[in-house]
Amino acid sequence: MKFRCERDVLAEALGAASRAATGRTGSLPVLQGIRMELKGDRLTVTGSDLDLTVQYELTVDGQEDGGVVVPKLTADIVKSAGDPKVELLAEGDEVNVSAGRSKFTIRPWAFDDYPRVGSTTASSITLPAADFIEALRQVVRAASADEQKPQLTGVLLAAEAGGLRLVATDSYRLAVRDLVGTTVLGTDQQVLVPARALQEVIRLASGAGELTLRLGERDATFEMSAARVTTRLIEQQFPNYKQLMPKPAPNVLTVDKDVFTDALRRVRLLARDTIPVRINLGAGSLRLEAINNDRGTVSEEVDAQFEGTDITIAFNAEYLAAGIDACSGEQVTLSTQQENNKPAVLRGVGHDDFFYLLMPQKV
Repeated sequence: MKFRCERDVLAEALGAASRAATGRTGSLPVLQGIRMELKGDRLTVTGSDLDLTVQYELTVDGQEDGGVVVPKLTADIVKSAGDPKVELLAEGDEVNVSAGRSKFTIRPWAFDDYPRVGSTTASSITLPAADFIEALRQVVRAASADEQKPQLTGVLLAAEAGGLRLVATDSYRLAVRDLVGTTVLGTDQQVLVPARALQEVIRLASGAGELTLRLGERDATFEMSAARVTTRLIEQQFPNYKQLMPKPAPNVLTVDKDVFTDALRRVRLLARDTIPVRINLGAGSLRLEAINNDRGTVSEEVDAQFEGTDITIAFNAEYLAAGIDACSGEQVTLSTQQENNKPAVLRGVGHDDFFYLLMPQKV
């Protein structure tokens, strides 16, 4: 196999595939590598751990068809090349990567040992990429990274609210976004997609006009421009999130999003690890505090509108910052119940299609 290609284009494809390639040794060590197959001027780059597969297609200056499985190190080699043009030659048990005066010789895995991955015959639906990706960005941050609770490591896609609902929770917070009018699933149908796969979709769909979704019985495929992401669905029961849907709250704070974010950024300098940020809600102002017995204290007050009874409530600072960031618009509301141990809800003013529910911490 032999071809020439723009360095940055090849580096992007190899980088995307390498994130899906397994980092574990096992019965298929070839999955630690990146599969490359050239047919004419079309190069297909694949990385997979069998649960997640990323495929990237690009146009190159093809000179000799063939296939090879290269180590993930190849992505770093190409990215570091000092010349904007890269040539790759796979011959025998060697792969030569050349760019300008640099030449690397690396050892490949056997091409025929790489399993068939990433194919599906499921029916498809195409939808605007921008709205779907924005919805993913809002909710995927609330998914858990704890592999001991796989049902919490995904994003639920459900036929709800006259369209598509996306839901994620790690049991400390809940993010829900409705895409009204977006018909992807059948009536009452729902699937649980790994957040890890959706994070790749977000990365690879940047600038794409459309996104095609294919849902099989046990897998889902997302196709956008040159990239394709295929993932196994999580076959476990998602928690009953509907019992946590927000109820009318007597206390409502309205504050400028950027002002809130900047103040919280400074308070987070001391509100680290298990130290919560305390929020004092009262007429005309919002005061943020953190008390760190080892390092000191911090307090900052910002202008805000508040309706309700004065209350002090505390949150995990990282989770609170993520929720504010997820809200759309120039202003956000923070709604609480009378008790400071009940969940609070963040929304963007004028954007009722999304909410971020956050459990408080003890003060």
